Amino acid sequence: MEHYVLSVLVENHAGVLSRVSGLFSRRGYNIDSLTVCETYNPGQSRMTIVVRGDEYILEQIEKQLSKLVEVISITHCQKESTCEREMVLIKVKATGADRAVIIETCNIFRAHIVDVAPNSVIVEATGSEDKISSLIRLLEPYGIMELVKTGLTAMGRGEEVMK
Repeated sequence: MEHYVLSVLVENHAGVLSRVSGLFSRRGYNIDSLTVCETYNPGQSRMTIVVRGDEYILEQIEKQLSKLVEVISITHCQKESTCEREMVLIKVKATGADRAVIIETCNIFRAHIVDVAPNSVIVEATGSEDKISSLIRLLEPYGIMELVKTGLTAMGRGEEVMK
């Protein structure tokens, strides 16, 4: 099963997210990741949807999405022509000497400490799925208290604009 990233430009009004997610659930397709935000044009939103399946499933999803009136365009994001990023917030136990090692680990990954408490820190990191996974693995021995990840977001490289 491959993972596919779709960038879907939709009209920005109430109910659109419900229609799109309902389309997936009615057909038994799982959404691995979904991020939605208003675009530069306040009348439109961009959905970045990550799904797993084969070419047939991808084709069916694209056909069903294109039938929705609110869908303006659908772009299948190719890895080589797309910049993809995730963000994560990780609350890690950080006491004594461990705190310095955690800070150094964050520096290596260009992650930022965004909150400090007496016995913990909150780390913010952005990057590829692999980078985020590696950081999490390195912080696990110190005790991850809480973890929140955004879904994948993507943008076409170069001058090409995703429509």
